[in-house]
Amino acid sequence: MTPGIIEISPWQLLLCLGFVLLAGGASVYHKLGLGRDLLVGTVRTFAQLFLMGYVLTFIFETHTSWLVLLMFTFMVAAAVHIIKGRVKEHSVPFLIPTFVSMLISYSLVSYIVTAVIVGAKPWWTPQYFIPLAGMIVGNSMTAISIALERLFSDLKARRNEVEMRLALGADYREASQDILRNAIKAGMIPSINSLMAVGLVSLPGMMTGQILSGTDPLIAIRYQIVVMLMLVASTALGAIIVTGLVRRRCFSDAQRLIVR
Repeated sequence: MTPGIIEISPWQLLLCLGFVLLAGGASVYHKLGLGRDLLVGTVRTFAQLFLMGYVLTFIFETHTSWLVLLMFTFMVAAAVHIIKGRVKEHSVPFLIPTFVSMLISYSLVSYIVTAVIVGAKPWWTPQYFIPLAGMIVGNSMTAISIALERLFSDLKARRNEVEMRLALGADYREASQDILRNAIKAGMIPSINSLMAVGLVSLPGMMTGQILSGTDPLIAIRYQIVVMLMLVASTALGAIIVTGLVRRRCFSDAQRLIVR
C-alpha cells in the first residue's frame, strides 16, 4: 500500500457496478436499447484497464526505451483503428496517411513536452512519456475523427459546387479550401471549449489524479496547464496535417472528386 493513498479494494470496485446497473435500468425502463452496449463497455473497461496496468508495470520496471516507443506506436495504431470505425468512408484510402502523420507529429509534441518542458531525463522516461503521449493521442483522435467526418460529409454535400469550381479551372486546393478550413475548425472546437471550461466547469483527470495521490495542488495545476496547452497544439497539428493529406486523396490526378 502506498503511503498517503486510499487504495480501492476489489469489493469496492464491484460496488461501482451499481452505477452501471442504474444506467442499465434506465435504458430498460425507457426502452433505449443500450443494455448490450453498457455490458460490453463495462467488460472492456475492466479488461483493457487491468491489462494496461500490468503492461505499464512491466514497462516501468524494465525502463527500456524501445518498449516505451513500441507502446506509443501501438497507442497511435489503436487510435487510427478507432478513427476508421468512426469515419464511414470507403472510397478514399485515409488510414496510412493518418497513421504516419499522427505518429510523426505526436512523437514531436511528446518529445518537446517531456524533454524540454517537463525536463524528464531520459526524455522517454515511461512514467512521464506514456501518460502524456497517451493524452495527446487520445484527445487528438477525437479531433481527427471529427475533422475527417466533416471533410468527407461536406465534400459530398457540396459536390456540385466543388465540381463547378474544378470545371472553371480551379485545382483541388482552390475548389475545397473553405471545406478544409471548416473541417479543421470543427476538429479544434472541442479542445478550445476545454480551455474555456477547465478549472471552472471541470477538474481534468490528470490534475484530479495527482491531487488524489497527494501531490501539491499548485504543482498539479502547473502540469494540467502544460497538458491543456499541448492538447490544443496537438489537435491543431493533427487536424491540419491529416485533413491536408487526406484531402489530396479525395481527388484523382486528373483533378476529379472521387468521394462517393
